[in-house]
Amino acid sequence: MADLFDSPSQDDAARRRTGPQPLADRLRPQTLGDVIGQDHVLGPEAPLGAMLSGGALSSLIFWGPPGVGKTTIARLLAEQTELHFVQISAIFTGVPELRKVFEAARL
Repeated sequence: MADLFDSPSQDDAARRRTGPQPLADRLRPQTLGDVIGQDHVLGPEAPLGAMLSGGALSSLIFWGPPGVGKTTIARLLAEQTELHFVQISAIFTGVPELRKVFEAARL
């Protein structure tokens, strides 16, 4: 989608699950190009854009209030760089779960 009010293409529709979905899931960006309003971070000359064009990401921390797209952008960055992405919540994830994630990352 080029902007917020474009209709999703057939490809977008094919990628989405069937059945009722929350609006946030239906409108969630499917590619980094779909992300609106973050050109200062994702543009070609921006920090993440430069990392992507170089083919490598360094360690990143996304900070902000809930619902602004931190996890979506992280997932899309992982997809574009073909890295494994594990979604965890600082609130709901305990030390044993974190240890499992870290151990899997070592393998």
